[in-house]
Amino acid sequence: DIRFCRTSDGVTLPVASVGFGPVLLKTSSWLNHLEHDWVSPVFAPLFARLASRFRLLRYDGRGNGLADREVADVSADAFVRDLETVAATIPEPRFALLGLSQGCATAIAYAVSHPERVSHLVLYGGYAQGRNRRGDPGDREKAQAMLAMMRQGWGEEGSAFMRAFSSIYLPNGSPEQIKWFADMQRIAATGEMAARLRNACDDIDVTHLLPQVTVPTLVIHARHDNVASFEQG
Repeated sequence: DIRFCRTSDGVTLPVASVGFGPVLLKTSSWLNHLEHDWVSPVFAPLFARLASRFRLLRYDGRGNGLADREVADVSADAFVRDLETVAATIPEPRFALLGLSQGCATAIAYAVSHPERVSHLVLYGGYAQGRNRRGDPGDREKAQAMLAMMRQGWGEEGSAFMRAFSSIYLPNGSPEQIKWFADMQRIAATGEMAARLRNACDDIDVTHLLPQVTVPTLVIHARHDNVASFEQG
């Protein structure tokens, strides 16, 4: 079931609901597509399992998926605004919040501002600071290199960009998974919007909020994560 809501700055967002049970809201990640996710060899098994125990709510954030693609504000604050808009549509007084990758920072910001609504916080593969905020020139260079590659080979399965990109995000990916990843890029966002979203993620910094988290929180992180370092988790 997909419905739509609108943010305070006029961006239309789709919200999908599947399953029954306590509400589990997944924050938007860098790239999402509510329909295409169900053919993903990466995400579909996870979402199906979660939906077997919860009423799983997901949404496409601004700029990608079924949400408005052409938007003026692409920033960490805008990501939080998207989450607040979606959360306001949930009639239940409290719900569990799941953040993946940069969605963790969005979830943290929401949980600090609205602790009365969050029963549990689950953070997987996240980071408190984006590459531009870590004070490491090497991280800044990596961020710029990533943006340059994205603008050149976005969604092209056989491109050098795609080979480099998949080696980072899917280091042991099967051909099926890598093909899905390329398809996902074409379907979810334009290369330019993906770069804008990625740049906003690189500017994330929620370190000042971490001591203010009061809700029960589970942090999960892969030790050899190529995207978000274990130390950031």
